[in-house]
Amino acid sequence: MLKAQLKLKKQELKYLKMQINPHFLFNTLNSIYGFALQRADETPDLILRLSGLLDYMLYQIDKPEVPISLETEHLANYIELEKIRLEDSLDISHNFDMLNNECMVSPMLFIPFIENAFKHGRKVGNKLKVWIELRVDQKEINFNVKNTYHIQHESSQSGGLGLNNIRQRLKILYPDRHHLIIENNLQEQYFHINLTLQTSKTTSYELSY
Repeated sequence: MLKAQLKLKKQELKYLKMQINPHFLFNTLNSIYGFALQRADETPDLILRLSGLLDYMLYQIDKPEVPISLETEHLANYIELEKIRLEDSLDISHNFDMLNNECMVSPMLFIPFIENAFKHGRKVGNKLKVWIELRVDQKEINFNVKNTYHIQHESSQSGGLGLNNIRQRLKILYPDRHHLIIENNLQEQYFHINLTLQTSKTTSYELSY
């Protein structure tokens, strides 16, 4: 009975991991096409960053855990591609405070929150504003994403498929070891998530390249 339950959980987790919205990939490919036509000198960096994203998604996603350094590298690639794609319409600030580079996390754990900010966030004035902070120490990981949005789009961001999937993943992977807060600030028109995880200090496998 226990083996059957574990198998079911693994199948459910694999399904949830694969629920990655493809809109970013299509948008990025369109951006690369545009850069190749008009700004060819910047195209190689775009391709390298996209290649890094795809490599991570294809070869790391099936591992139970990866070093936090790999996860943050993936986040940085994603953020840089969005900065290039959205250009002047984006005002973004991000900071990774890495006091412990040895902890392990489930791969693709944080990216749905960032995807959610870009997909459902809306411009206030003439810019979409996004703030991303990640702090890792010996005891916990604290992750924050905040973005501007309009009140009429509130329900689509807080109740979307991406956030529902990540809630399920957290229940499976970090039972009693995580705390997720989702906040809609109607007055200031921003959407904020805060995720706290207890860290894992040991590796359960060797990385293969």
